[in-house]
Amino acid sequence: MNFDDPVKAIATIRDVCRMVGLSPARFYQLMRAGIFPMPLYDIRTRRPHFDEEQQRQCLEVRRKNCGINGKAICFYARRIGTQPPAPRSRAARKTSTQQQKAEHAGLIEALRGLGLANVTAQQVAAALKVIYPKGVGQTPEPEVIRAVFLHLKRQDRGDSVGR
Repeated sequence: MNFDDPVKAIATIRDVCRMVGLSPARFYQLMRAGIFPMPLYDIRTRRPHFDEEQQRQCLEVRRKNCGINGKAICFYARRIGTQPPAPRSRAARKTSTQQQKAEHAGLIEALRGLGLANVTAQQVAAALKVIYPKGVGQTPEPEVIRAVFLHLKRQDRGDSVGR
């Protein structure tokens, strides 16, 4: 018995998607285009499945980059070890806002002392990203305060609409 063969007696569409390394949405799209075979349906349960031969066909399509309809298909290599970022919860967003406030407290205090009474941590963080995209680094604090102050003042001017 060969355990290296990933083919099963019956496989669900999701199983075959994993075998060929595609998302279910992309797999269905290619099935409708005739690249992959259409599944069989169990009469009793009405569930789609692939038999052994169809699974081998799907693996062969992926290996050869040629669909069962004879059309060439280009599959992109899957990125190994990368996952899409998980959505942040409200608690995580609150924490990041609190971190910004704590991180920029001295800068906010200095800006308020210069007359920007309503400046927020989000405004300061956004200004720093624009002015110093690679980070503040070793820039002296007075120079950072000046650059952020001028940036925020330019945004507050009435004639700066659309700039």
